[in-house]
Amino acid sequence: MYNYSEFDAAFVAERNRQFRAQVERRIDGSLTEDEFKPLRLMNGLYLQLHAYMLRVAIPYGTLDSAKMRQLALLAEKWDKGYGHFTTRQNIQYNWPELRDVPDMLDALAEVGMHAIQTSGNTIRNVTADHFAGAAADEIADPRPVAELLRQWSTDHPEFQFLPRKFKIAVTGAPADRAVTMAHDIGLQIVERDGEIGYKVIVGGGLGRTPMIGKVIAEFVSQEDLLPYVEAVVSVWNLLGRRDNKYKSRIKITVHEHGIDDIRARVEERFKVIRPTFSGIDVQLFEEIKAAFAPPAFRDESTAIYETAYKTDPIFRSWADVNLAQHRAPGYAIVQISLKAHGETPGDATAEQMRVMADLAERYGHDELRISHEQNVILPHVHKSDLPAIHAELKKHGLATANIGLISDIIACPGMDYCALATARSIPIAQEIATRFDELKLEHEIGELKIKISGCINACGHHHVGHIGILGLDRAGVENYQITLGGDHTETAAIGDRTGPGFSADEIIPAIERIVEAYLEVRTSAEEPFIKTYRRVGMAPFKAALYEQAEAYAAE
Repeated sequence: MYNYSEFDAAFVAERNRQFRAQVERRIDGSLTEDEFKPLRLMNGLYLQLHAYMLRVAIPYGTLDSAKMRQLALLAEKWDKGYGHFTTRQNIQYNWPELRDVPDMLDALAEVGMHAIQTSGNTIRNVTADHFAGAAADEIADPRPVAELLRQWSTDHPEFQFLPRKFKIAVTGAPADRAVTMAHDIGLQIVERDGEIGYKVIVGGGLGRTPMIGKVIAEFVSQEDLLPYVEAVVSVWNLLGRRDNKYKSRIKITVHEHGIDDIRARVEERFKVIRPTFSGIDVQLFEEIKAAFAPPAFRDESTAIYETAYKTDPIFRSWADVNLAQHRAPGYAIVQISLKAHGETPGDATAEQMRVMADLAERYGHDELRISHEQNVILPHVHKSDLPAIHAELKKHGLATANIGLISDIIACPGMDYCALATARSIPIAQEIATRFDELKLEHEIGELKIKISGCINACGHHHVGHIGILGLDRAGVENYQITLGGDHTETAAIGDRTGPGFSADEIIPAIERIVEAYLEVRTSAEEPFIKTYRRVGMAPFKAALYEQAEAYAAE
């Protein structure tokens, strides 16, 4: 993995020094909160409902054990003993004292971490496939190009005051695990005539106006990628609206101008700026790639794993659900669920972070990943070590066998923390997970992605959930709208709204009725929810939601 250069370390240290002085001026009253706001946002600090919140960058979701242990230290020393992993592959601390934030940032810098550009109208943390470098279907590791984009975008003088925030995601496999089609720019690594390049997608995004991105270029070579991406951002920076923040994202610009017009403008801008890229970026990229060389994989027997799989049904259940295929023989990708039934999705205690760090160091070539689905990944684990890892995870509440199942819910912090939220997300996610655990149905149901947002900003990605839940305020009462058929993968789709929303008391029974209808109309246990929905459409689910509800009410 990439480690900070002397330049990186000096840059972060200077930013931290500046921010420490700014915090001191806020505390002594020299700066008002309005004056302090743009300064704190440049350093990842928000003011939420009850306290400040610090969002720490985890570029393309990659960590080692030292970084994870330092995140545990921050949780324990300056927060309430836990952190919250987000859909941007970041971590948030919800309870820091303002006076402590400079010390937190200095502690992060000790292990090559920071909170720069995790907020504000700039290019945010670049995200990537959480199986990067390990996936069996991967064309190329997307993390080197994500790191190149991180270095290019950090403190870029032209892009620090964009019309709105800007998000980039990169995937290196045909299976899109990075939600690239719902980003301002999505990059998909492709191969043409033996050459590696990038399909470039622009104008995706969720929020109050959800849109699937459009292909602006089918193939951009490695040497042209950085100037091409800069051309895209530069064109939007000039065209993007600054009179209305709800219409300022590039998705609206693409919609208003049309993809053909945007493509022509980008190509014109690209011709102008391409000569200014002298090839230094290509040389830098080669140096970066060397930092992501795969580990030395072991060639050993997997008999221990095979015996445990045959003889231990609990281990087998976990292995069937939480493991993914690795590119190296004898290895597996371990997905650690942060969604134990009834717990807050994405939360991890300091103790749990240290456990995961220890496992990565001992068994996982010292690598961890954070997924956009708010789970933690050990990307490189030899199968012979899996029984020992599972046993350790069980001791610390980290062995829930539910990856991709109905209780593996993405949920934003909602009204429990967020100043923008209009409804709760966390309690609804907890109740759904608990209910289906009680029913013992989730393994029978199979793959089903539920995503919950507590407001129209869609931080919980509800638009691309197989079942999406959006919490809103209706005359002072929480109301939950349901969408069906959303998809965040390479077959991306925005979900269809079912109809009127449901109260907090009604939403769990409503989800039960959807699931019951699915189990009735699917062709077999092998047909997942999303395929069933695409085959039969909305009608049976709408009938289950509203006609059955009316029948129950009449009784």
